[in-house]
Amino acid sequence: MKTLVGPTLALMLAGPVVASPDAATLKLGESVYARCAACHAIDTNRTGPLHCGLFGRRAGTAPGFDGYSSAMRASGIVWDEHSLDVFLKDPLTTVPGTAMGYAGVKDDAERAALIAWLHEATRPGKTCGLAQ
Repeated sequence: MKTLVGPTLALMLAGPVVASPDAATLKLGESVYARCAACHAIDTNRTGPLHCGLFGRRAGTAPGFDGYSSAMRASGIVWDEHSLDVFLKDPLTTVPGTAMGYAGVKDDAERAALIAWLHEATRPGKTCGLAQ
């Protein structure tokens, strides 16, 4: 009997398979992002920092943006699905002293859809570009 240790081990080390969000979730997420567009954009800094390259980036370090509060720069947050979920639910409590004056996305489904959409829309070189 043959064993498939090599291929099986490779799949295990690759990590969990995560299903892509469905079109309805992404559409909802994009519509929720419209609330953010007063201050943010994917590819450019505005009143708030750009979101391209968001996932895996340390809070307070978006390229070319100097409007961060000292609280955000010192927060130690690295943006991922969990940290975004906590922050976007209640930014003012999560990072006291943040310059982001937004009450948050309280609805769990809307917040999850927004994060799913951001995950797709903010991939440098894939769906957005960072100016060097």
